[in-house]
Amino acid sequence: MAEAYIIDAVRTPRGIGKKGKGALADTLPQHLAATVLKAIKERNNLPEDAVEDVIWGTSAQYGLQAADLGRMAALDAGLGVGTSGVTLDRFCGSSLTATNLAAATIMSGMEDLLIAGGAEMTSFTADFGGRMREAGFSLGLGGANPRLQAKFPQTHQGVAADAIAANEGIPRAALDAFGAESQRRAAVAIQEGRFAKSLVPVIDDEGNVVLDHEEYPRPNTTAEGLAELKPAFAMFVDMPSAPDGPTFGGLINQVYPDIKIEPVHHAGTSSGNVDGASALLLASEAAVKKYGLKPRARIVAMANHGEHPTLMLTAPSGAVTKVLAKAGLTKDDIDVWEINEAFAAIVEKVIRDHDIDRAKVNPNGGAIALGHPIGATGTILVGTALDELERTGGRYGLITMCTAGGMAPALIIERV
Repeated sequence: MAEAYIIDAVRTPRGIGKKGKGALADTLPQHLAATVLKAIKERNNLPEDAVEDVIWGTSAQYGLQAADLGRMAALDAGLGVGTSGVTLDRFCGSSLTATNLAAATIMSGMEDLLIAGGAEMTSFTADFGGRMREAGFSLGLGGANPRLQAKFPQTHQGVAADAIAANEGIPRAALDAFGAESQRRAAVAIQEGRFAKSLVPVIDDEGNVVLDHEEYPRPNTTAEGLAELKPAFAMFVDMPSAPDGPTFGGLINQVYPDIKIEPVHHAGTSSGNVDGASALLLASEAAVKKYGLKPRARIVAMANHGEHPTLMLTAPSGAVTKVLAKAGLTKDDIDVWEINEAFAAIVEKVIRDHDIDRAKVNPNGGAIALGHPIGATGTILVGTALDELERTGGRYGLITMCTAGGMAPALIIERV
């Protein structure tokens, strides 16, 4: 099987995902995606049509984010009409899945030079849940299909995170400490310029800089301050998931009757809504030689894992077990872990399940501090892990994340 190499990793800064507040909120998703694709082309001196395909992740594919964002952004970026594009959806894991599929395509020998990435404008998609509810659908992911929702009840993600914390016995104080530490680590990383290698500014059509820095972090956050915040999802526990439907908490208790949901997560221990895009350039040995590229890492192993969709966010632990086995490695071989901070309890569970050294997990902070542009986060995490391996001289990085529907993709890379 051929090797698949990571040549480059780029991303935009993350802008606050709220109209009237975030710097990127009025940027077209195609332009945001094209920003990173153009950077990949220019930074690596790629001729037009060199990239054979763009495999793109975007979760909310409607409105401005519909119509195959990967292909449209590739055209906008000047990759050439010969560069095709496809856009996929695995919820939060969309661009990590795009990475795995691009790597598998190269490893199979079918193609040689691909870009994997993703984009999400949460400033645009934030009202989607409200529109679904107004239409009479449950906000649970199976709500548009009553038969599916009856078979596999799927709830509000914040309620699921609180239920996981209760089921795992993770107290609020531990979650608050985790949230504060994410902010502290992100502040250090920004101050020391650890993201500079991968970060590219967003520039409008007139040449004006729209955003060149992270908007979301709150570096003065403390655990004591977080302890004063009210839980964000308490209102949803007893809220009907649809007109005349079960409550969000009731959906969980249909499958897990013994879980007593105690609302504990809040804005300081949950991922932030932000806008952003990211991309990776992946190549075969033949493409490396043809275009004079310099590999930064190689793909070691990939895995996907699914668990019951009612708790929804528990699959990363199983994905870790699976991908380590595929790679023939143990947890102690991993120098950098990037586990998406969708909610603090998710990462806490993985750390506790596998007894991972906390210093190696999200060493530069995560989505709690920096935000979570859903479709873009996976490739952001791969690039962040690679930058950190190069900064510290580490060898292996493991990237995983929970997704809606009870899934988790995972990837192990090796610095070269």
